[in-house]
Order: sequence, then C-alpha cells, then structure tokens
Amino acid sequence: MFGTAGIPLSAKPYNTIEGIKKVRALGLEAMELEFVRNINVSENSAPDVKKTAESNDIVLTCHASYFINLNSAENAKQEASVERLKKGAIRAYECGAFSICFHAGFYQNKTPAETYKKIRVELENIVEFLKNSGAKIWLRPETTGKSSQFGSLDEILSLSSEIDGVMPCVDFSHMHARNGGKINSYKEFVEVLEKIEKALGRMALNKMHIHVSGIEYTDKGERNHLNLPESDLNYKDLLKALKDFNCKGVIISESPNIELDAMLMKKTYEKL
Repeated sequence: MFGTAGIPLSAKPYNTIEGIKKVRALGLEAMELEFVRNINVSENSAPDVKKTAESNDIVLTCHASYFINLNSAENAKQEASVERLKKGAIRAYECGAFSICFHAGFYQNKTPAETYKKIRVELENIVEFLKNSGAKIWLRPETTGKSSQFGSLDEILSLSSEIDGVMPCVDFSHMHARNGGKINSYKEFVEVLEKIEKALGRMALNKMHIHVSGIEYTDKGERNHLNLPESDLNYKDLLKALKDFNCKGVIISESPNIELDAMLMKKTYEKL
C-alpha cells in the first residue's frame, strides 16, 4: 500500500480529514500522520480521523516527534522524549494507526553498546506502558541517515528481535545515505530483505513500514530529501525486490512532492 508522509499537498482544505479523502481520490491506500512538531490531532478529533480512514479504506501510520532522544544525558530531555513518544503513540492508536515510527536517539558521548542498552530499557518501559493503556500499536524505531544517529539496520533489528511490540521502520533512503551511496542495487536490496527475514521471520516482511524518498547526502550521511526523479536512489530495483519477496505493508513517500512520488512508486510497482 502506497501513501504520503502527511496530508497531500493538493488537499483542500488542508487538514487531516480532507487529507485522508484526498489520498483515496488519488488512488493511494495509506497516509502517515505527521506528529513531528506537535500532536496535531486532538483527542476529540481522533475518532473522526479513524472513522474517515476506515470509510475510505485508508491505512494510517504515524511519525512521532522529531524531538526524541532516548539516549539524552539530560534527565529532563530524556523524560520529555519518553513522554512525547508515549503521547504520540496513544493518539495515533486513537486515530486507528497500526504503527508509529521515530528516530530513537543519538550516540553523543556514549559508545554504540551503551546507547543501545539505554534505548532498549526505555523502549521496554514504553511498550509496557502502551500495553497497560490498551494501545495496540507497533513501535517502529527507524533506520537513520547519519552515522552520528543511533539507527543502523543491525541495531534496529536487534531491538525488534528482543522486545515484543517493536518492529523496524525501514527507511531505504536513509540506509542509502548512511552508507555513502551503497544499498542501491537489486542485490543489496535483496540482502536487506533477507537480513530482516532471518532476524525476525516472515512476519516482518508481511507487516512492513517503509519510507522512501529521493535523498541528497555527503560522506557524513543524509543532507536532505529530494524528489525521486532528481536523486540517484534506484527505487525501481527496490520495488522489484519488494515484489519478488512478496513483501506486504505500507510504503510512505517522504519526498517533497509527497503524493507525486507515492503515485510514481505505485504505478512503477504495478507494471512489474
């Protein structure tokens, strides 16, 4: 199912309800709620969002706050990060989203092993909180685009294998940028999918939450997102690998022209 990272740019009026309807009118099947700067759906509005998505047969995902660092050295920032993720996940669940993704943190002055341990403990606690709250939603730490950020594929797969309720958000564009332009061939895409299946089983390929966009990068990793035709991301071979592996789930376009690249990927996929 192909969808947009947020309300389609062509939606009028520009709000979540009309965004969901516009996604359906465009022939797409999914939309990601963008809670990246704030939770922009109120508790009172959430049931209407859920009802609109269901009546239009649109699958919802969510992107939690950008302001999350589960490895912060400052207690206040650490606690605020945990609260942002908890609140975002609860609201996303109330809206009917099945999955919420987030950037888990930064290494800062800690080793990758120390960072992993701290993030794992926090995620275990958040999963327990959501379970006790009755919020059935996947927590999806995302593969990140810079080597300074926690979020290599191996790190995300390890968290997912060790904590029930956690699964990867596989951002192929970020992996491409993080690895200096690698992970951009059919063979490499297949290797990623094989790695996911080996670590987490077939279920992980049946319930994927994927991000794709064009991307500009330097030797330090991600710089900014681009539209697919303006970038070197080999999205055609990526889609072929996903189809050959019979993967299922949601592909969210994070390109600047969100709906155009979502439709481009869907059209390309359907021709394979």
